[in-house]
Amino acid sequence: MSFTGPSVGPGGRTVRRALEFGRTYVVRPKGRHQVTIVWLHGLGDNGSSWSQLLETLPLPNIKWICPTAPTQPITVFGGFPSTAWFDVGDLSEDAPDDIEGLDAAAAHVANLLSTEPADIKLGVGGFSMGAATSLYSATCFTHGKYGNGNPYPANLNAVVALSGWLPCSKTLKDKIEAQGEAVTRARHLPILLCHGKGDDVVPYKFGEKSSRALSSNGFEDTTFKSYNGLGHHTIPEEMEEVCAWLTSKLGLEGRST
Repeated sequence: MSFTGPSVGPGGRTVRRALEFGRTYVVRPKGRHQVTIVWLHGLGDNGSSWSQLLETLPLPNIKWICPTAPTQPITVFGGFPSTAWFDVGDLSEDAPDDIEGLDAAAAHVANLLSTEPADIKLGVGGFSMGAATSLYSATCFTHGKYGNGNPYPANLNAVVALSGWLPCSKTLKDKIEAQGEAVTRARHLPILLCHGKGDDVVPYKFGEKSSRALSSNGFEDTTFKSYNGLGHHTIPEEMEEVCAWLTSKLGLEGRST
């Protein structure tokens, strides 16, 4: 369940990409700082647009970190460069996952969270490709490792995925069953997935199947919300759902009006 294809050079040799991440935008908490969430934009976007929306949410206890993805050649665009967390090949459930790109993006998220105070709860969320990266980060956290086997350092308390999908869903069962700690982490990690039934970019069935894959592999605190007529964008009703869910799951003190 992915959009991705690896970067393959002459003779079938995989090319290691040098990725340079763009500007990071930060929305400071207006109240007591309880939670920090890294929020990831979609393909072709940047951190600024989402930081402006997140600034308006009635969540005074959350610090939002909105990084900008590297600009890199995208296979689905015929190699034309775009801001992207990983490479995107074709829209199919059987396309190979760009593990190198996903690992680099997940490591960037973990690095951004690494300097937060010890008493602050941590989360990751995103839209479309950013949502896919967030769900991939969730699986790295539960497994305790990135796809390349390196240890995953961050402790996640919540994951939000809007209009996205779950990369590497076919290998999730093996990762969770491999160790008892992964089962425990999966069981206790709250995940919210939201998807529009009218999405013509990331089909609704991708969100639905991603939710089922998580639930059937031990992610017991997985919530899936669908929206009739919603295309590949967000609406106030959906963001209200996100606010209510974060407030409940993370024990936020209160919401501003």
